[in-house]
Parts: sequence; C-alpha cells; structure tokens
Amino acid sequence: MPSAFRCRGGGTHAGVLSCFEQDSSGRLSPDLLLEVLCEAGILPDDPRIAETIANLDRAGSAQPPAEPLLLTAEEFSAATRLNRGLIERAARGELAVPDFPALVDDLQRIYQEVRADRRGAVAAYIPQLARVAADQFAISVCTVDGQRFSIGDAGVKFCLQSVSKTVSYCITLEEHGPDTVHRYVGREPSGQGFNELTFNKAGLPHNPMINAGAIMSCALIRRGLDAADRFDYVAETWKRLAGGRSVGFNNSVYLSERNTADRNFALGYSMRERGAFPSGTDLLATLEFYFQCCSIEVDAQQLAVAAASLANAGVCPLTEDPVFSAQTVRHCLSLMSSCGMYDFSGEFAFTIGLPAKSGVSGALMLVVPQLMGIAIWSPRLDAQGNSVRGIEVCRRLVDCYNIHTYDLLTGTGAGTGKRDPRLKRQQSAIEGIVGLCLAASRGDLSEIRRLAACNVPLGATDYDGRTALHLAASEGHRDTVEFLLSVGVDPKPVDRWGGTPLDDANRAGHRQVARLLADAAGL
Repeated sequence: MPSAFRCRGGGTHAGVLSCFEQDSSGRLSPDLLLEVLCEAGILPDDPRIAETIANLDRAGSAQPPAEPLLLTAEEFSAATRLNRGLIERAARGELAVPDFPALVDDLQRIYQEVRADRRGAVAAYIPQLARVAADQFAISVCTVDGQRFSIGDAGVKFCLQSVSKTVSYCITLEEHGPDTVHRYVGREPSGQGFNELTFNKAGLPHNPMINAGAIMSCALIRRGLDAADRFDYVAETWKRLAGGRSVGFNNSVYLSERNTADRNFALGYSMRERGAFPSGTDLLATLEFYFQCCSIEVDAQQLAVAAASLANAGVCPLTEDPVFSAQTVRHCLSLMSSCGMYDFSGEFAFTIGLPAKSGVSGALMLVVPQLMGIAIWSPRLDAQGNSVRGIEVCRRLVDCYNIHTYDLLTGTGAGTGKRDPRLKRQQSAIEGIVGLCLAASRGDLSEIRRLAACNVPLGATDYDGRTALHLAASEGHRDTVEFLLSVGVDPKPVDRWGGTPLDDANRAGHRQVARLLADAAGL
C-alpha cells in the first residue's frame, strides 16, 4: 500500500480521512488513493466511485498541468464524500476478501498452470461454435463487495449457451413463484446428457438446467409480450446482473444453432405431445426464444459480476440493484449445485462442492455464496460438454481455499493446505489461538478437539507467551491437561514472566494437575 495512504488500522474518527496518513506537506494524492482502491480490487470503472473519480478530475483540471495533483484534507474529504464508506472499508481491509492481492496472485498462478492444458475440443455440433479459437482462456472474479480481477481473454465476447438457463429459471420464479413453475418442470437430476430425449415420471423435464427444462422456462417467461419484448426483457436482466454493461447477441450462432436443432425440436414436440406446456404455448416461438437466449453474448468480466450477483442474494455488487429476490437465488443455486454441470453434476458437487453452470461455448459460472462469483471461459470441452480448463481451475481454487460447501467441517491450516479468503492475513491463525486459550481456561475439551481438527497448533502461545496448557493448569482442568499432554504438547513452556504450567498449578493449589505436569516434565 502506498505510504501516503497507509491505513491507520480502524481509528475511531469519522470520515474517510481517519483511514489515511497525510504526507509531509499535509496534502493527499488522488493517484495514491486510486492505487489503494485498485489493490483492494475496486477498479476505476466501478460505478460506485464514478462521482469520486469525476470530483478528482475536476480538482485536477483546476491545477497547473505540470504540477502533481495534491489535495488538502478539506478538498480530499469533499471529493470522496459520496464514497467514504467503500473507501474506508477498502483501505482497512474490510471488504469480502481482505487480502485481495493474495487471491490475485493465486489466480495468476492457476491461470499460468492451467493454460498449458490442451485436452478437449470445441463444440462441433453447432458450426459457428466449431470455428471459435480453441485456446482462448479467461478467468474473472468479482466479490460480493465488487472487488474484481481478470486475466487472459476476459474482454472477448462468447455466447452464454446453457449458462443462460440459470437466469431464465430465475425470471420464471420471480414472475410465477416456485409452486407454479414446478408444475411444469421438475427439480431432480436427470442422470442423462443435457439434450437427452428423456422426461420424469410425470412427463415433465427433469430440471431447468437441461435443454428440455430451459425450453419450458422460456415458455413461461413474459407470455403476454411479443417476441421482441420477451427477448429484450431477458437481455436487460442479464445487463442488470452484469453491473449495467450491455450484453450482445450473436446472430450467426443463433442461426447456426436453429439450423442444427433437431434434438431440441424433438424435445419440444415430445413435451407438447405429453401436454407438458402451459395452455396456449406457441412451440415454434418458444424454441426460437430459447435459441436466442442461448446466443446472448457476454465476456468473462460480465459473467463474473453476474455470478457475484447470485452470490450476493440477487443484488448486483456494482450497482446495488436487487435484480432477484434471495428466495429465487436460493432455489436457483440449489439446482445449480445438483444439476448445473450436465451429467458431471454429481462428481462436481463431490469434488468442488459449489453451485455452477456450464455451457458448450466453454463458459463456466461458479458461485461462492456470500463471497464471490467466478467466470472461466475456455472453449475446449470434455465428453460431458464442460470446459476442461474451467473444471481444472475450479479444482485448484478448492485446493487453495476452504470454499467447498463442507470445508467448514475440516477448516484451514497446514493439515488441509487451505486458507480462508474471508480472513485478513494471519487472522485465521490469531483467532484460532485466541479460541484455543479461551477453551483451555474453561476446560472446554470438545472445543479444543474441534480446533485441533482445524489444525490450530495446540502448543501455540498468546501475546504473553502463555499456552493452553498454562491456562488449563491454572484453572485446574485435569482432563484438559491430560489431553494436551497426550497429544505431545510441550509440558514446560515458559511465559513472558518465566512461569511454566507447573508453576501455575502449584500456585493455585491444583495438586493432581501439578503431579501430571511434573511427571510429564520428568521432575
């Protein structure tokens, strides 16, 4: 962090100036402010700081061009007035991922490692997709606080394909509610390919994340509007999720997909034969609408913001626009977890443990609820139609961080090799030691065992050099002392005053505990 803007560590003064030290002249540099924000993941094009950027530009235009722009405290405070909360949190490391540079370093490393993987092939059954350059590759991330980073071909547009199914399903839920929607589409994995000609026992599509289910979603979206307005509504929803940046449409992919869509036509006619559609559904118009939704274009940066909107309970982090309700997002993420990766969904849930949706364009949208959204784009696909590199990136992220849904059972630390991206640097270790000492002082052996399972070192010391053994001995918790000694904790640690656990036990008159400690120390 630039020295003129080093955070003061959460002072009690009001206003953004309490976060920063002024330089020797008593003035502050806007350039250094922007460096601080960028390091925290808040980029200059973030709409939340647009007013601050404009104010700083106006202040700069009033000074001679040859001089570096420096503002007095009053000028600086006025320029940042509308964004003080965000700037303070960024400077203090209080955003969703406090150590954002560490996440950036890991993503850069993963990108370089995975880009050499050239397994798989582009989707050949849609001619336009078969012409996409196979080795393009992008990773983009956006947290629920709008921290962003992208690497690779993150500005290249690609079609959503099956990733569009997530938002189509959310739109139907918002419009009709889950009870009505699920009268027309199921919510169980099919165990079959995404375009398999198969239905559940009620003759309905198995779930909204496969082709038949997404066609049904399209049949339910804004039925009272004409075709153009229905498409505009879906495109506008994607725009809102992506932070206000307009999405595109690839007409050649749409035409190519429509001309090679025999299986999708077969699915539609089969559903109509079974009476699955709502009364009055125009099948051909519905299929056209489905192909159009699949042909919406975004880039990895937009898809990451959309994923972060889902991670943020339906509210776009960059605009604070509540696009979907939290209940809608909960339903969508549940089905993404069980059905979002085609017939690889069970394996993905086991190894990655996060809601995701893939598309045959090579897109993969990953959601870490209440933390971040990640978009990976790489057109080379495996046999199930998922991006080879996309899945490999997900594997490596879960190897680095405890973001698998059930990592809360195993924790972080040297034993797992995982870190918690939600914590400040060293915060996880510090909190673990504090919790360990507190549990030892109370004789809470079950909590000590839990912390041990989370790789908290049981011989760790606090600021005064005191260990869990010191505290358990001073309070006379014999079973706790026995446990700590049984797992190999040093029986003779010395605190800052030169005292050992045996000294504490003797001082407090805990004779049995003192005998245990003396025997362990060979005294």
